Amino acid sequence: MIAYLDGRLAQKDPTFVIIDVGGVGYELRISLNTYGQLPEGERCRLYTHQHIKEDAHTLYGFATPAEKSAFLHLISISGVGPNTGLMILSSLTVQEVQQAIVREDVRTIQQVKGIGAKTAQRIILELRDKFRKGLGPDAVNVSFGAHNTSREEALSALVTLGFAKNIAEKTLDAIIKREGANLTVEEMIKFALKSS
Repeated sequence: MIAYLDGRLAQKDPTFVIIDVGGVGYELRISLNTYGQLPEGERCRLYTHQHIKEDAHTLYGFATPAEKSAFLHLISISGVGPNTGLMILSSLTVQEVQQAIVREDVRTIQQVKGIGAKTAQRIILELRDKFRKGLGPDAVNVSFGAHNTSREEALSALVTLGFAKNIAEKTLDAIIKREGANLTVEEMIKFALKSS
């Protein structure tokens, strides 16, 4: 089991990164919260989880142990796979997920694309006792960094996350019209995930 990777950030995208560790490039799927914390081209450390299926071995990377812990809790629930877990952690911070579960706030969890009422209720039912105890001292609010990124990058990320391209384009255009053109790519994607 790979616990973490520490190396140079060779490539950074809203949905994945490639970390060069001793000349080997590891591709990791990431959340928007992790994306917002990673510096371009610099050395970084990501805490990892390897998910193995019959047809794929996928590495997931997290900026903090708390985010990794939240992800592992989420995917332990029947009906919540790794992609859904990442979608939740892209739409909400670890602290927001924890607060929604502890407060039994079904609506907040349901705002995430692909989460219905039953799945949101199951997440709360199965995790509220664990989350009331806390995810550890690292469970802090993860803020987004300021990046000069474009609508195209946000569109690419939304398509990767499962949006139809034409719907993603209309959603982004509406967000830019409503919120202004100087949003970061993370903010655009977050607004889009909450509005779908």
